[in-house]
Amino acid sequence: MTFLNLSLLAGTALVALPIVLHLIMRQKPRQLEFPALRFIQKRHDANRRRLRLRHLILLLLRAAAIALLACALARPSVKLSGNWGSQEAPVAAALVFDTAPRMEYRHQNQTRIEAAAELGQWLLAQLPAYSEIAVLDTRGGPGAFQVDRGAARQRIERLEPVPNSRPLTEVVEEAARLVGTSELARREIYVFSDLARTAWPTETATTLQNRLAETPDVGLYVIDVGVADPQNYALGELYLSGDVLSRRSALVIRSELARMGPEGSRNVQLYLDDAVGNPVMRSEQDVAVAEGEAQAVEFRLGALDLGTHQGQVRIVGADGLEADNRRYFTVEVLRPWRVLIAAPKPAARHALYVSEALAPAVFRKQGQARFECQVVELGELSKQPLGDYAAVLLLDPSPLKPAEWQRLGDYVAEGHGLGIFLGRRATPVDSFNTKLAQQLLPGKLVRQARSPEGDNYLSPQNYQNPMLNAFRAMETGVPWDQFPVFRYWQLEDPKATVVNFADGRPALLERSLGRGRVVTMTTPLSDNPNQTPWNLLPVGDAWPFLVLVNQVTGYLVGSIDQQLNYVAGQPAVLQLEDQSQRRSYLLTSPDGLKFPATPDMKRGVLVVTSTDQVGNYRVQSGGRDSGVDRGFSVNLAPGQTDLRRIAPEALAEVFGPHGYRVARTPQQLEVEQQKDRVGRELFPLLILLVAVALAMEHVVANKFYRK
Repeated sequence: MTFLNLSLLAGTALVALPIVLHLIMRQKPRQLEFPALRFIQKRHDANRRRLRLRHLILLLLRAAAIALLACALARPSVKLSGNWGSQEAPVAAALVFDTAPRMEYRHQNQTRIEAAAELGQWLLAQLPAYSEIAVLDTRGGPGAFQVDRGAARQRIERLEPVPNSRPLTEVVEEAARLVGTSELARREIYVFSDLARTAWPTETATTLQNRLAETPDVGLYVIDVGVADPQNYALGELYLSGDVLSRRSALVIRSELARMGPEGSRNVQLYLDDAVGNPVMRSEQDVAVAEGEAQAVEFRLGALDLGTHQGQVRIVGADGLEADNRRYFTVEVLRPWRVLIAAPKPAARHALYVSEALAPAVFRKQGQARFECQVVELGELSKQPLGDYAAVLLLDPSPLKPAEWQRLGDYVAEGHGLGIFLGRRATPVDSFNTKLAQQLLPGKLVRQARSPEGDNYLSPQNYQNPMLNAFRAMETGVPWDQFPVFRYWQLEDPKATVVNFADGRPALLERSLGRGRVVTMTTPLSDNPNQTPWNLLPVGDAWPFLVLVNQVTGYLVGSIDQQLNYVAGQPAVLQLEDQSQRRSYLLTSPDGLKFPATPDMKRGVLVVTSTDQVGNYRVQSGGRDSGVDRGFSVNLAPGQTDLRRIAPEALAEVFGPHGYRVARTPQQLEVEQQKDRVGRELFPLLILLVAVALAMEHVVANKFYRK
């Protein structure tokens, strides 16, 4: 037990007053003349005992009232656990600030990060002298105690939002580790946050709880600087029809407009940068959104010139949070990719399904086909200039000569794509298991497997591979079981499986060779209609076949895995063509600053790691006519601007058994500090007992002194 005003305990000496008062006001027995002296004597003894008991009770009540009042004024507190000591004892304090972009939400002309900094400065002034103070934020990196209080104050003054903010669970864990290294007996962690639920992921809660268990005496305070009912319009993540497009393809941009608060509408505009980088509005639409819902937004642009195009989608009008009102994008427009399709005789018949899937006749007539397909017989493959094509597809290939395997290997190593779709002509298997063939194939051919009942089919386990991107949004709705596979090749020690069959055997595999890639399918994509088919993939309403062929071919030519749009903090990787490689490049950031950038000549890529700024980046080298002018875009991750608040029950699950206190104002924080540092005050209880003692004293005294 500790006392806030220890000197006031001297007031308990006043308990002598009621004792003196009782001695002075003690009643004397009356003298009565009565002949029955024996009866009077007995009566006298009983009265004297009763009076003595009443005197004692009244004396104790008056003394107790004075003693309790003196104790109450001394402000005693009880601390049942943790470190005991004075409230002025120094502490090891870690101040953790949430600096996610959503902390820029403005309410009552103050952002959340400004409100957190203001409370942090107040707290800094309240901490006891000689305290060890550390200021951490969600930028990342190890924490350390500041040199002095002035350094901590400057650190708080320089707080600013970071685009790639870390979860608070990770930063609080680092704060617990830091204060645990202090030799001071008392340790405290203060977390300033808007209590958005994205800042408290449950995936890292176990690690945080384990760290807090190592320092169970740490006082944990969560200072809520958020707004109970935020109102905001927000643009969701942008989805492009492709980062790399054919000149004949239209650019489709999809997003959604979300609303927190009452229903309303906003104007959403699409801008495309001109030759000097100035945004020019190309389209707009008014979007109405119901309360707490989101409405889809779609823009379509066609006839884009060759080269790199950058732009943005923005919400017109201001609201509480500006950070989620714009999304940036970059696309590259190239000439249609030339694809060489080699098939058995008659080649046109065997390649019909594949060639129509890649370049439908209607699209060819309208000049909108993404691919230019050249179909040749397998026997004519050796005569074709492979370097003129972005990818080569081998449909049901028969054994190739060693020189042809070597030629295909060199072609892939130079950075091209090769697709091998095995079928009935892959015999004898030894010709596909040679050293030259195995540098392209993902495993040795063993035997043909059969499923005549039609109960086998393609069965992807996940859709994370770029070749399956188009299926990701509808993965549960793809009717693969309606396209049975009756026969396929089994492989020995297969590597890098992308898609399995329903029986668990590999169906689609990939491997890298040099700067290129090879995709192998163990059942053919296109078969001779006059023979018993190996599968029914291209039959009926075969839209999965259509999508799969385009995705695989796009992967081989490098159009679907070339990424030009990134999340803040994610390294950007630009693939460089042989003819465009330079020794150095000039990188222009969204704020207009220019930096030199050196490519990786061996890999043929340019890696940019400093992507903390949101916006469009430009990469240039050489002159305007023959030089390189490319770029990429960086956006905030959707969770960085999510204002939805965490429920108290969910926050309790994050901290687990470790206790914590939540405060919104300095006064509330002081009360919570008092409970942890000094303990729980007994003043209210003591005052109540004083009142009870006085009331009982009044009742007993009135009855005692009644005539």
